[in-house]
Amino acid sequence: MICVLATIEAVEGRREQLLTVLRDLVPTVRAEQGCIDYAPMIDTPSGLPPQGPLRPNVIVMVEKWEGVAALKAHLKTPHMLQFAKQTANLRVGMSLQVLEPA
Repeated sequence: MICVLATIEAVEGRREQLLTVLRDLVPTVRAEQGCIDYAPMIDTPSGLPPQGPLRPNVIVMVEKWEGVAALKAHLKTPHMLQFAKQTANLRVGMSLQVLEPA
């Protein structure tokens, strides 16, 4: 199993619009072979000293996949290619962290 943290920075003021698209996409992705979990998350205040400043334009997709092959297949699906086109004007950037159990 791998865990993916996909950090998506939305254009200022467009995060809710991007979240709407992502929420609609979630059931389709969760139905993919090899997907264990797929969820959009946003920063929430905790009052904990180690927490950095809140990021009002950031969405973190927390994903779990059976392995890297499933993740690679996911990125090539028609719905993900459509998502990239559909949200191009809503996103400033994106980065991935791919993690495995230690």
